[in-house]
Amino acid sequence: MKSLMWLLPTALLAACATQPPAKLSTGPFASITPLAAQTQNFAGNKVRWGGTIASVTPRQSETCFQVVSHTLDSIARPEEEDKSDGRFMACSPGFFDPVIYAAGREVTVTGTLKPPVQGKIGEYDYLFPFVAADEIFLWPKRQVEFNYPDYYYPLWMM
Repeated sequence: MKSLMWLLPTALLAACATQPPAKLSTGPFASITPLAAQTQNFAGNKVRWGGTIASVTPRQSETCFQVVSHTLDSIARPEEEDKSDGRFMACSPGFFDPVIYAAGREVTVTGTLKPPVQGKIGEYDYLFPFVAADEIFLWPKRQVEFNYPDYYYPLWMM
């Protein structure tokens, strides 16, 4: 009976875990980095890249994202890290609201590489690897956990 009492909270926590859509795991995906795609022609390869949104530009029939690339973890979520393989541009048909898909949010993109496009980061000229996106998955905001030292807890809580 005691072991069953742990089953319910565990099941509830598992239900809250974010699972990416199946399209993010349906490959195969080429193991090409955005940095490599800047300097070599990999057009036509299917990739799965992710990172942090730098900017969003809605157009008449598509929305384009400028993304700061980060390594993906085992479930294809961008890792929180202070390094990058550069930036890439991803465009997808339809309208994605820039308030929801805001700068700083994490996304994972799947799609087909096209030839790189010239753009700017501020006033800096930049050659962006370009992905014609099949899927743009917006990850939920990460929850911040606070770890207080033991002396902050009353003795009855320990």
